[in-house]
Amino acid sequence: MNFWTKVAGLILRNRYLVLLCIAIITGLLASQMKYMKFSYTEANLLPENHEANLEYNKFLEIFGEEGNLVILGIKDSTVFTPKKFNAWNKLVDEFDDLEEIDFTLSIADVQKLKADRKKRKFVLEPLYETEPKSLKEVSEIKKQLFEKLPFYDNLLFNKETGTLQTAIYIKKEIINTPKRRDFIFDKLIPNIEKFEKDNNVDVRISGMPYIRTLNAQNIQDEIILFVVGALGITAIIFFFFFRSFRATFITLLVVLIGVIWAFGFIGWFRYEITVLSALIPPLIIVIGVPNAVFLINKYQQEIKKHGQQAKALQRVITKVGNATLMTNITTASGFATFVFVKSNLLREFGILASVNIVSIFILALLIIPIIYSFMPLPKKKHLNHLETRWIENVVNWMEKTVKDHRIAIYFATVIVIMAGIIGVYKIRVSGSLIEDMPKSKQFYKDIKFFEREFGGIMPLEILIDTKKDKGVMKLSTLKKMDKINETIESFPELSKPISVVNLVKYSKQAYYKGNPKYYQLPTNQEQSYIFSYTKNSNSEAGMLKNFVDSTGRYARITTFMKDIGTDKMNVIQERLQAVIKKEFPSEKYKVTITGKALVFIKGTNYLINNLVISLSLAILLIALFMAWMFRSPQMILISLLPNILPLLITAGLMGYFDIPIKPSTILVFSIAFGISVDDTIHFLAKYRQELITNKWRVKQSVYAALRETGVSMFYTSIVLFFGFLTFTLSSFGGTIALGGLVSITLLLAMVSNLLLLPSLLLTFEKKIANKKVFKEPSIRILPPKEDKE
Repeated sequence: MNFWTKVAGLILRNRYLVLLCIAIITGLLASQMKYMKFSYTEANLLPENHEANLEYNKFLEIFGEEGNLVILGIKDSTVFTPKKFNAWNKLVDEFDDLEEIDFTLSIADVQKLKADRKKRKFVLEPLYETEPKSLKEVSEIKKQLFEKLPFYDNLLFNKETGTLQTAIYIKKEIINTPKRRDFIFDKLIPNIEKFEKDNNVDVRISGMPYIRTLNAQNIQDEIILFVVGALGITAIIFFFFFRSFRATFITLLVVLIGVIWAFGFIGWFRYEITVLSALIPPLIIVIGVPNAVFLINKYQQEIKKHGQQAKALQRVITKVGNATLMTNITTASGFATFVFVKSNLLREFGILASVNIVSIFILALLIIPIIYSFMPLPKKKHLNHLETRWIENVVNWMEKTVKDHRIAIYFATVIVIMAGIIGVYKIRVSGSLIEDMPKSKQFYKDIKFFEREFGGIMPLEILIDTKKDKGVMKLSTLKKMDKINETIESFPELSKPISVVNLVKYSKQAYYKGNPKYYQLPTNQEQSYIFSYTKNSNSEAGMLKNFVDSTGRYARITTFMKDIGTDKMNVIQERLQAVIKKEFPSEKYKVTITGKALVFIKGTNYLINNLVISLSLAILLIALFMAWMFRSPQMILISLLPNILPLLITAGLMGYFDIPIKPSTILVFSIAFGISVDDTIHFLAKYRQELITNKWRVKQSVYAALRETGVSMFYTSIVLFFGFLTFTLSSFGGTIALGGLVSITLLLAMVSNLLLLPSLLLTFEKKIANKKVFKEPSIRILPPKEDKE
């Protein structure tokens, strides 16, 4: 009695106990779902000890969280009328009073720097004392602002277009907590909507905290969409093939329990739900249904053959159990390779996916035979699909093509490989933080608005360490920093920089009675008496603390980036580094370029390098599986080629259709490879069984294997194709690309496994079809064919 016969006996004899155990485990995992929480930070794709992360953390240590800025923008000429102008400033004051807000910066807060000659110090005066009552007063404020205060240009207004901008700084301690979400949804959005309605104007909102909050909400909404979509579409296709409510209900029950387990594991492991982990529950549905297809198909074939339920159920477990176990292990292995990547985001995804794939296999193997054991035998109408005419025609066409057109198959394969390689060279890499965001949503349109008006919303920081206290305020250092500012201003992709240099220029302007033409760095002669005013001023100290640390050793230059990809960012970095190298000798200064956007871009490049490692590891792992299962070196090559080919086509399509490599599309290859190998294992397992039965006659064995496994492979591939297609319902560009690409890859893998794989077996028959090469396998995937009853 072999292992699987014992397993079958154990499952069917202890039906009630097995169901009770499943119910208890499901209950326990369901109780863990309360620990599920959505991520409140950006996905950090780099390992914690990566240089870019260490530099960014150093910056945060000195200047605190830089991603705490929400910006409001208004581009409407009527805002410069007394009623709307005062209402706009009142709205900002209301935000300023909220407990979640650190401070706000708007036109109402504008302070003019003035030189007090008697006390030899700078003082701050408000731009205006009382609310303007007339159009003339508002026009005067606008003129003062736009013509006399270049310090605030691009910070609070765009003088070319008349757009106003207000900065709201959320308290740093709540920025990565659920309180941020509550503030955005319960206070910020309702107040702005009320203001828009009352004043008939359109307010734009942006900034990283706002974008992250709306993005997280989108992910939350889409999990339900994906789960319902995947369940709905797989149920419809399953019913179309099997024409049985009973079989469809059992399958849905298995995958629903699988979804509860998936959510339970996320809670149990205390992982946060990110764009990637949100894909796990629908992924489990899509991967779980093919398990049910193989098990239910086998049960119905057995019933049709001999009509004995007990025998049929035992054979379902003994004959399909091992093959399904192997296919699920190879799929799980494809995902498990992410565990070896140093990125936490991918490691968590790999762990969750591989644990859940093994779980859904166990659930299918236990639940399906047990539920069928309580049910009456399937009626003739339930078995009719086994003789469906059109499926028969599909299988006949495949057999005829492999028999008569093998040269055409190889010729097509060579052309496809060449086209794929050309496409691969067209692939670009994208490290954009917002490229995947839903283009139809208002918050994405607002991002584009701020890019046009103010040069972007993603902070890029330059940290300057002068290596000695009070080193920042030396004129020589300020001049060097100004060179960086000039370089930044030369890039249309970056906004005007903000730093201590702007403040020192403003000090000189104030010294010369506010004349805008003196908005520049002081000369060596002017330095001593202008800086003497600065030393006596408290007013400047408050403004200074945002740009220089308390010791005067560190300074920051802040600019905001447009949504640019990796290539442009590399050019910008190279030019900035060249200026830094020239102006800041390394023995006296340490200058680092950092910021959230840069960390994300570096993370993307890091992931791409890791993709090559994880995919190579997956291929190696599966090659070792093949070697171990079939004990034949030739079989490794023959089995891998039909699965690597679809990956090459997908990579080529990404090049031709300009779908960039990015964190979301990186997963396509590992997911598709892990799943497509399943078909190969089913086919080769059946082929080997037929070889023994047919006394090593290859042709007969190949065609027999093709006829028997072709139907199940066709069913499962169609289910997988439409299952992954549900991801295209997403509003995230990356998830849409992932769904579409995996669907296409799996369809191509099916064609490759049903045409190219049998052709290769027939071509190399003399090399592989002998007992010396094709030894007894380590694991008997399918038992020897039983005698015909």
